[in-house]
Amino acid sequence: MRIGVLTGGGDVPGLNPCIRSITLSADDLGWEVTGFRRGWEGVLAIDPADPASIAANSLPLTREGVRGLDRMGGTILHTSRTDPRTLKAGDQTARVLTTLEKLGIDAMVTLGGDGTLRFSSHLADQGLPVVSIPKTMDNDVFGTDYCIGFSTAVSRSVEAINALRTTVESHERIGVVELFGRRSGETALLAGFLAQVDRTVIAEVPADLDILLPLLAEDQATNPARYAMCVVSEGATISGAEAEDELSRPASERVDVGIGLRLGRAIKDRLGCGVVNQELAYLMRAGEPDAMDRMVGLAFGALAVQLLARGEKGRMVNLTDGNYGHVPAGTLLEGRKSVDVSGLYDAAAYRAKLMRVEGMPMFLY
Repeated sequence: MRIGVLTGGGDVPGLNPCIRSITLSADDLGWEVTGFRRGWEGVLAIDPADPASIAANSLPLTREGVRGLDRMGGTILHTSRTDPRTLKAGDQTARVLTTLEKLGIDAMVTLGGDGTLRFSSHLADQGLPVVSIPKTMDNDVFGTDYCIGFSTAVSRSVEAINALRTTVESHERIGVVELFGRRSGETALLAGFLAQVDRTVIAEVPADLDILLPLLAEDQATNPARYAMCVVSEGATISGAEAEDELSRPASERVDVGIGLRLGRAIKDRLGCGVVNQELAYLMRAGEPDAMDRMVGLAFGALAVQLLARGEKGRMVNLTDGNYGHVPAGTLLEGRKSVDVSGLYDAAAYRAKLMRVEGMPMFLY
């Protein structure tokens, strides 16, 4: 048995422990493991008749070769966001299947986010044995409670937010920290709670500046240290007159900046106070994995190989209600995972600055 492994989409801590786990579990069964470089881009770059292209775009994964890999961040296989179905040359699904067949790949284990796993599901529909493993720091893959990379991203964010407090407090300003989270605000929500910031703006709830800015002004004024902290997810939006004013401008006059900078500019213009803006960006996914991502990466990798050994295919491993399991690979196509804000607040609680998430008091906007 020979299995192929690849990582696609953005890198996150926890991928290398997962790759190591897959390799060791397969080696225990006497299987061979081939790693493909740069996700599906590497597969497409291979000419099965050309040994040089094979060597340049793949590598054998052995027990000796993955020693110590669980302590490393990123992915040794490198990554890309290539989707073989959306290339200028047209749908390259057939080419992918042909290449894998000629290389003697019996099954694939794919590590990725929404895009990578959608194509994995597509390959499963074509008959290729595939087990997919969800990873994304946004934790927004439908069908699992947890994705590799989420815990480390939250930990990095909390550390950075608390470190930034010293500067924000020293200058008596309002700190605005923008975190990754294009479709889901879960990373910002949890990081904001754990760092105990004053306000958290998430992608699921448009921010009305007529409400948010007075609250931030009050937070700053009532803090003996005369500063306030606000976290915002990159996918957050501004509602009301501010948003309408931005959209009414000609496209050539619009300023293409992130929500954190836009919010900081509004704070400065309307409240007249100093602002410290910080986009944490790639530092959230940098460095070695924390204990949670190391553990989940190791468990997901072992489970993926177990499924293939049992003849299970077209599956996605998951972690739901505290239990490891698996669902059909196409499950992520059935919905969109984001923070469920329905019923989390009513008008009175909203105005009173209090939201509750599963019983935890959350001082959020």
